[in-house]
Amino acid sequence: MAQEAISATEKRSAMSLALVFGLRMAGLFMIMPVIAIAAQHLKGFSPVTVGLAIGAYGLTQAILQIPMGYLSDRIGRKPVIVAGLIIFAIGSVIAAMSDSMTGIIVGRAVQGVGAIASAILALAADLSREEHRSKVMATIGMSIGLAFAASLVFGPPLASWIGLNGMFWVSAGFAILGILAVCLAVPSVSTHAPRGEVSASLPQFVKAVKNPQLLRLDWSIFALHLLLTAEFVQFPGRLVEAGLPASHQWYLYLPVLFGSFVLMVPMLILAAKRNQHRGYFLLALAIFLLSNLILLFASSLPMLIVSALLFFTGFNYMEASLPAMISSLAPAGQKGGAMGVYSTCQFIGAFVGGSLAGVVMSQLGRQPLVIAAIIVLVIWALIALGLKVQSGLKNYTISFEQNLDTDALANHLGQLDGVQEVVVIPDDKTAYLKVINKQFDLAYAQALVHEFGRADPSF
Repeated sequence: MAQEAISATEKRSAMSLALVFGLRMAGLFMIMPVIAIAAQHLKGFSPVTVGLAIGAYGLTQAILQIPMGYLSDRIGRKPVIVAGLIIFAIGSVIAAMSDSMTGIIVGRAVQGVGAIASAILALAADLSREEHRSKVMATIGMSIGLAFAASLVFGPPLASWIGLNGMFWVSAGFAILGILAVCLAVPSVSTHAPRGEVSASLPQFVKAVKNPQLLRLDWSIFALHLLLTAEFVQFPGRLVEAGLPASHQWYLYLPVLFGSFVLMVPMLILAAKRNQHRGYFLLALAIFLLSNLILLFASSLPMLIVSALLFFTGFNYMEASLPAMISSLAPAGQKGGAMGVYSTCQFIGAFVGGSLAGVVMSQLGRQPLVIAAIIVLVIWALIALGLKVQSGLKNYTISFEQNLDTDALANHLGQLDGVQEVVVIPDDKTAYLKVINKQFDLAYAQALVHEFGRADPSF
């Protein structure tokens, strides 16, 4: 059976949800490269409050990401997404009307309360078939990278034009545009993807926390976003001291980001082609470490440019490769739990990085902050040495309508070429498979399940 092409509805779902996700992330990211400079006139300005303002959204995101996903299971995806965007807009308005760092921090924390990432990804899964779900998810993932890049390039000149408060008004406008996209462009759906694909139940969550390989990746995303938020507590100020004013810092970010993609994309291609994901993962860590070593001794603008180029090369590689590693290592039927822990660690890292960086810089200065980042990287490298990446594996879900003999079904599916692991959940009427993708025929497996349901259970 030939695989059907991606449908118009799936394409529309991917593009519209990517737009919603990208607008929201741009509203969060665009503040990061400018707040350390643009907020200096506000009451209570200090490295500590800057760090809290950068990372505050991460704490509320980490706390509410999974509950918001559960709520979307109960009342529907779109109502939760729209409510989250309204909350995000309210947080933006709070920050826009503030004349103190306390108000900015509160506004950023409220922005994070609109934790809709899990609901958006769940809706993307609902709107796509298994064979095309990875394409839809990849489109949404690309929107995050584009939003981040656009924020670094356009954030500094925008801040010089409309000020920090104006940027928060823009963030509120992005949220309103996102609501319009949800209501007008995102297709409606009456079915949900299988629970294990998108939802993080408590048993799944516990299993994911106990899995040592998944924990290595959870630490990786925690450390990655810790380093990202810590970088923006001190890096914009260093550029100003090196002679590059805030309004012109996009002159640096634009070529640096372009160069980092030029360096990163071949790494991704070679890692997949040579089946050396672990080796290139460690290479990206080494690039990160070199970036911070250069930053430790940087005394001129060219050295800062090289440090930034290496930093974003390592960051972009990790950001692109870690979700695929999580999907590959997650046991069959437990992707939702694995991604739940992963996302929580990501946002906790953002909060810890911003808040601790502000404290360290306030008490000890910039150089100790870079040293602290190097220590985090060394710990990360030691943890990553035990990583065992299973390349070529993919997770599939196959749903069925009838009440079947699930033990017999699991036995038959387990005998198919390429199948490494099978979990059949009777209550969900879903079979979860982890397979060697090149050896597995999804269409044949789906046909088998269909015929199994029509036949006697002793089939």
